[in-house]
Amino acid sequence: MSATDRLRRYLDDECGGCTDEDIDQRLAELEELDATMDESELTGDVDLLSALGNETRYRIVRILHTAGEELCVCEFAPLVDVSDSAISHALSQLTEAGLVTRRKDGKWRKYRTTPQANALLVALDGSRKL
Repeated sequence: MSATDRLRRYLDDECGGCTDEDIDQRLAELEELDATMDESELTGDVDLLSALGNETRYRIVRILHTAGEELCVCEFAPLVDVSDSAISHALSQLTEAGLVTRRKDGKWRKYRTTPQANALLVALDGSRKL
């Protein structure tokens, strides 16, 4: 069954009947809706959400958010059950996604969540209360 056939069935059910003109009008409305989305923003959002889609990366962002301050890379090892190289890799991915910032302090690297990461976590926390 084609997408147009399914749309026709849906409109027929919702409206008690539909014509080819109804289908064309609804397709035009849907295409206009789709055109309002910026592809680069969509890609960026998917990349950002993908960065949080791993337990280690999510745990690191959550720890940083809860701490509310910079943490040294060495402070994550006791909290996440992965190798130091996996922690470093996770932090690199989070930095690339714009969820954490990195700063060198002597021989140590310190990390902090970005406002974007904080906003996402606040939104997640708020959604649990719905």
